[in-house]
Amino acid sequence: MYSKPSSYDYARKAEDYALLGVPEYWIVDYLGIGGREYIGKPKQPTVTICTLIGDEYQKQLFQNNDQLISSIFPNLQLTAQKIFTAVQLVSK
Repeated sequence: MYSKPSSYDYARKAEDYALLGVPEYWIVDYLGIGGREYIGKPKQPTVTICTLIGDEYQKQLFQNNDQLISSIFPNLQLTAQKIFTAVQLVSK
């Protein structure tokens, strides 16, 4: 799903998805507009991968050329930067 990340993406969706048993979801903040408590300081483009552990999500932050780590796609060979570049191309 494509939209600009908001606090709803980081907080409320996690509750909804956990109730539904969604094992993993990603938030791609290619503009770096999320709150510092969600994407760190300084604010910069971030991929947040949220993995369901028990009934709560563990969040991993990926920026720049960080190699993404996904429990659903263990053989994935993708960096955060490649996602940001693809989103920018699609949104033009």
